[in-house]
Amino acid sequence: MRASKGDRLVQHGRVVGQHDQVSEVVEVLGSEGNPPYRVRFQDGHEAIMSPGPDCQVKHHEERDQRGGLADRP
Repeated sequence: MRASKGDRLVQHGRVVGQHDQVSEVVEVLGSEGNPPYRVRFQDGHEAIMSPGPDCQVKHHEERDQRGGLADRP
């Protein structure tokens, strides 16, 4: 998994009824885009994450091609 500053990290819900958590990568702490990442959640708090298999990176370039930042938290 590789991410860049500005990418979105989507952590999928693990149980029925649990919503996905979306955060923005504000700093890449690993080398060459690898984890860990400093992320900012929708409520403004920040955390250091090393995403697992239940996470997906939405790259900044992909969002721009779909018409801007409409999916921005």
